[in-house]
Amino acid sequence: MHNHTTARIVIIEDDETIRESYAYLISHNSPHQVISTYPSFDRAKQKIQKDMPDVIILDIRLPGTSGTDALPQLRKLLPSAYIIMLTVFENEEVILEALANGASGYFTKNTPSSRVIAAIDEVLNGGGPMSPEVSRKVIRSMQKNSDSPLTRRETQILDLVAKGKDRNRISEELFINVETVKTHIKHIYTKLNVNSRADAITVARKQKLI
Repeated sequence: MHNHTTARIVIIEDDETIRESYAYLISHNSPHQVISTYPSFDRAKQKIQKDMPDVIILDIRLPGTSGTDALPQLRKLLPSAYIIMLTVFENEEVILEALANGASGYFTKNTPSSRVIAAIDEVLNGGGPMSPEVSRKVIRSMQKNSDSPLTRRETQILDLVAKGKDRNRISEELFINVETVKTHIKHIYTKLNVNSRADAITVARKQKLI
């Protein structure tokens, strides 16, 4: 376990103001040291192992490799580092994916820096800190029907269908091709025993599948 007095922190965030202010506040208001800051994962990738961070603060929306995609790579490069996600973005799927990929904490960018400093201490002690709006979303998604006949991907697609997205939009959002979306939708209809979007949505809502 790390020595709790000071942890080595790396911040990967493309918004310079946020990056600099977190770096300043953490360095001046906590025992922790900000070793390096990077505007993107692509820039950090080459050097971050030398930084030997205990905690990485990672923005989800980065230019180039997104924070979500950077997560599994960072876990490989630095298996013992804790990763706290920072985001303006709290879509349930994105949050769950980040947590499934090994994020230790999850905050929205309007979180006061004192809370982020507390979060650093929490992850070092094995906690999983999140801002309240994030935990609400996680809890809500856990309350969905766990006996659902649908796979996680099908649920994701049906959720987007229910939000009125068409196949092209869904394929863009999930980075899969339109044919794949069509196949998934066909499977959803078969599993739910329906023939239309409207019926699929109704059945899914009734059974708490979405």
